[in-house]
Amino acid sequence: MPPRGGYCLLLLVALCVFVSGHSKFPTLDHIKPRASDKAQSRAVVELLRRLLGNRSTEFMVSVNRSLSNDSLDVCELRSTKNNKVVATGSSGVAVASGIYNYLKYFCNCHVSWSGDQLDVPSPLPKLTGVLRINTPHRFRYYQNVCTFSYSSVWWDWPRWEREIDWMALNGINLPLAFTGQEALWQEVYRALGLNESEIEEFFSGPAFLAWNRMANMFKFGGPLPQSWHVNQLLLQVKILERMRSFGMVPVLPAFSGNIPKGILRLYPEANVTRLGPWAHFNCSFSCAYILDPRDKLFLHIGSLYLSQVVKQFGTDHIYNTDTFNEMTPPSSDPTYLSAISRSVFASMTAVDPQAIWLMQGWLFFSESAFWKPPQIQALLHGVPLGRMIVLDLFAETEPIFSFTESFYGQPFIWCMLHNFGGNSGFFGTVESINSGPFKALQFPNSTMVGIGMTPEGIEQNPVMYELMSELAWRKEPVNLAKWASLYAARRYGRMQDNLTAAWRLLFSSVYNCTVPHYVNHNHSPLVRRPSFHMNTGLWYDPKDLCKAWKLIMDAAPSLMSKETFRYDLVDVTRQVLQVLTTSFYQDIADAFHNQKLPELLIAGGVLVYDLLPELDRLLSSDRNFLLGTWLERARSLALDEKEAQLYDMNARNQLTLWGPTGEILDYASKEWGGLMEDYYTQRWGLFVQTLVECLDSGRPFKQDTFNQAVFQVEKGFIYNGRKYPTKPKGDTYEIAYRIFLKYYPQALKRL
Repeated sequence: MPPRGGYCLLLLVALCVFVSGHSKFPTLDHIKPRASDKAQSRAVVELLRRLLGNRSTEFMVSVNRSLSNDSLDVCELRSTKNNKVVATGSSGVAVASGIYNYLKYFCNCHVSWSGDQLDVPSPLPKLTGVLRINTPHRFRYYQNVCTFSYSSVWWDWPRWEREIDWMALNGINLPLAFTGQEALWQEVYRALGLNESEIEEFFSGPAFLAWNRMANMFKFGGPLPQSWHVNQLLLQVKILERMRSFGMVPVLPAFSGNIPKGILRLYPEANVTRLGPWAHFNCSFSCAYILDPRDKLFLHIGSLYLSQVVKQFGTDHIYNTDTFNEMTPPSSDPTYLSAISRSVFASMTAVDPQAIWLMQGWLFFSESAFWKPPQIQALLHGVPLGRMIVLDLFAETEPIFSFTESFYGQPFIWCMLHNFGGNSGFFGTVESINSGPFKALQFPNSTMVGIGMTPEGIEQNPVMYELMSELAWRKEPVNLAKWASLYAARRYGRMQDNLTAAWRLLFSSVYNCTVPHYVNHNHSPLVRRPSFHMNTGLWYDPKDLCKAWKLIMDAAPSLMSKETFRYDLVDVTRQVLQVLTTSFYQDIADAFHNQKLPELLIAGGVLVYDLLPELDRLLSSDRNFLLGTWLERARSLALDEKEAQLYDMNARNQLTLWGPTGEILDYASKEWGGLMEDYYTQRWGLFVQTLVECLDSGRPFKQDTFNQAVFQVEKGFIYNGRKYPTKPKGDTYEIAYRIFLKYYPQALKRL
């Protein structure tokens, strides 16, 4: 066995962060854990029992909030004579995070969405003296309003429980808690006098609620069954109870002005603006109605709703709402914009005088042509300084703080967005996230109060989230090559030269995008509707990916018992085949334009009849890459077949057409077993077939005609009624090795 703890002692200095000074914002001093120290201690004990089973009794935990005198979390760990570890921290999250640091760097263990590696040595490795771990960041934020649709929409309580455990272990103390809010809105709308059909016409289906909440769309995928409201409300109560038990501060929803059309029947004089279409949707499902925050009805509805939120969910005094998300305000007058934010905030303080408004700063990036410094400052200064926290949502690529004088004095959280739509595909900006938060802290008159992770979708690229969450407890950037080596060791439970080299290669290439302004949608032709205008660019040298693939493949025989390794073997092979698809696509395009039918048949035949089917078989061999799981989770929430069909349609549509006719086509693409066979492969098959027919007949290829034909394939998948496997099938190693033997030589030649 390799040494488990020897190399870890070098990390002690790096992990011990020395912090000075008190919060710059006394307005945030009341934001504290609600649970008692004893309750938080109990929550960590229960987490360890779920994670480690009987071994959990070797940890003695206690929460003592007086350990920190400046609201900055700290944890102290020491060993006892009888081989136990005592962990004392300022909150449940601090203790859980401290223990996870010990498990990582002394026990060589790892916890992730794609499996755990928990081969804990016995006895527990000894600590010399006291290991003190603390953070310079008051808040460690997690989630994006879109995550609730792209990832957690179909989750049951066991899956939520697992995620909240992951949050605690990774130091999250400010999570978004948006589940179940439609149930409360339903009560508010009824109290206002709306009838059931007006309410039904407003809510979108479950898979699209994030954008319904942000006033981007309504109705599509609905109506929401009553059972949905009941289920989600009960789930939210459990979620909040568990989050608070760790000492987390859940962020609850507030009113943004988005209203059902029926409000106009009840209040015809209300100052309501109808927005224009959003994201290629027509006004059947978009063009939302927005109530002007300066209208007295806004205060009435906002107060009514927040009163319900506080009554049903309690409060920790932080609320999120986003005005003008991906929408242009009707006026750029700074006086108007200040009045808007002042009125939104007033609807919060009318119910909770201690309210803090947490706002996503996405609008300043997505509508940058509108939001110039005077407009940004006006919106931010409509709220007293220190009573709003801004999420610098995409700071690793498009930081806003740096050109707004640190949000003109409002506190902000530096966030890594990383992923759009929950897409599959390797991606990272390791150099940026390794330096960005530290630069932001040193920025002149910095108002940074936290660090955050705001992916639109999760359960992908676990390495990026482990690194980002760990950086919240560091005083300086890490050595990325060393960090990647240690990550490989704990993810697989052993040090191995091949795997160390592989992860160092990945970290210096595919995980280190340095292209300015790069937005990580998976642009690969593999998951896009075929055309002759596809994005074939890469931000890295694919040769590095191929080298890493070979190194991981060579290490495979002795590691296939580790779920974490099997996942990574599938994932790296999937990434290589994704890049090879682009190469075959280029061959197909060249053959067609040069009117070479034999070459077209060869390239198209390999892609459609071998590469893509092999990829489907590979993905279907691992439980983490199954379409069936996503669909089964959706159907399991239904009370009857009618509801099951509605949820099934929602689940399939979001992954594919994203709208009735492909309004946001393939935005939320996933490379999953079943989806690869019945959706992506079918599209490519039709494309190649169409090109062959064009060459045979001498007809030109017409994209519009093809789009009409392929739309029938796409829509057909949504309604095919097929039940997809929820359990993996086939031997991952055998499939991956067969693919390697066939395609590694191709990769060396082509890439």
